[in-house]
Amino acid sequence: MGPWRCCLLLLMLLPAARRAQQQQFMEYMERRLALLEERISQWHDQSSRYSTELRDFKNQVLGMLEAAEKEREALRAEAESSAVRVDRLEREVDYLETQNPAPPCVEVDETLLEKQVATAKQRKNEKYAKLTDCSDTIASVRSMKILKRFGSTAGLWSKDMAGSSEKIYVFDGTANDTVYIFPRMREFTLFSATRKAARIKLPYPWVGTGHLVYGGHLYYIRQQGPFQVIKFNLANKTVVDSSVFPAEEQVPVFSLSPSTYIEVAADEEGLWAIYATKENEKNICLAKLDPESLDIEQMWDTPCPRENAEGAFVVCGTLHVVYNTRLPSRSRVQCVFDVSGTLAAEDAALVYFPKRYGSHSGMKYHPRERQLYAWDDGYQIIYRMEMKKKTEL
Repeated sequence: MGPWRCCLLLLMLLPAARRAQQQQFMEYMERRLALLEERISQWHDQSSRYSTELRDFKNQVLGMLEAAEKEREALRAEAESSAVRVDRLEREVDYLETQNPAPPCVEVDETLLEKQVATAKQRKNEKYAKLTDCSDTIASVRSMKILKRFGSTAGLWSKDMAGSSEKIYVFDGTANDTVYIFPRMREFTLFSATRKAARIKLPYPWVGTGHLVYGGHLYYIRQQGPFQVIKFNLANKTVVDSSVFPAEEQVPVFSLSPSTYIEVAADEEGLWAIYATKENEKNICLAKLDPESLDIEQMWDTPCPRENAEGAFVVCGTLHVVYNTRLPSRSRVQCVFDVSGTLAAEDAALVYFPKRYGSHSGMKYHPRERQLYAWDDGYQIIYRMEMKKKTEL
């Protein structure tokens, strides 16, 4: 075969090879497109399924939200109805309290009063026989906690100083007749409205901030007439006893709290009365009280001056007088008087309270908790005390 024949044969075979390659390429593209169409179909099926599930879930959530909204409206309506019933009940209770006649005032026997005065003067400044082995005194203020601001600038709040009850008793102002009672500290702290508190209307209004809750009874000073100490049972809301304090021509016990003439206090030893008289006008006097009969067991003249005094309390038979200035500064315990003679005044620690708003109108020592419940310019404060033995100072 000649060269020209070979070239002719080669020219005839080239188109056939090119057509075979094109056929293979077309078959490959068809397979890829078929695979892609299958995947697109699978994605479409999955997307349709997910859309259906999402729509069902959305409808379910909408149903739950509608049910929750209906339940919320029902609860709100029930709460409003309960508030209306509570308000109506409070008005009815207030009405019933106003309709109940006040218990009759205990008549004061002049002969008995003179006998009490003579007995008290006879026991005055005698050596005191301690009832307990308590020998602690205050070393410093360990911490302070401001709970809230409630009521007037002057007032008093405390617990029952002789028990473990968690009730909070609030006396708003220096002349009032309604006691607010909160079941626990939490309710008193969280709720500012007195609607959340129980109320007790006293038969006689009080004066000052020297009252005390002790052993289920309220000891307070009657506003009108002679300085009569009223013993009021908080459970049955009746006057148990009353007694005219055997001291003539009394004056305010603290010069910075002019409305307080008698401060009733409690400690580990029992009940005390802090007062001042015209006879000994410059200094503060102290008396030990019988909680049952309100008789004065013993009286003392203390070296603590009334001038610039804002409050006082008793710890383990030791009177602590808190002083300030007429332009309020830091309150401080600057004078102490130990009725047993164990602690000398010069050996006592000088205790300062953190400077806050003004001056204290009420300070009550809780013997079991070892802390003070104070009222400072409308703020309710708790002071935790650091204690030491008298022999360690």
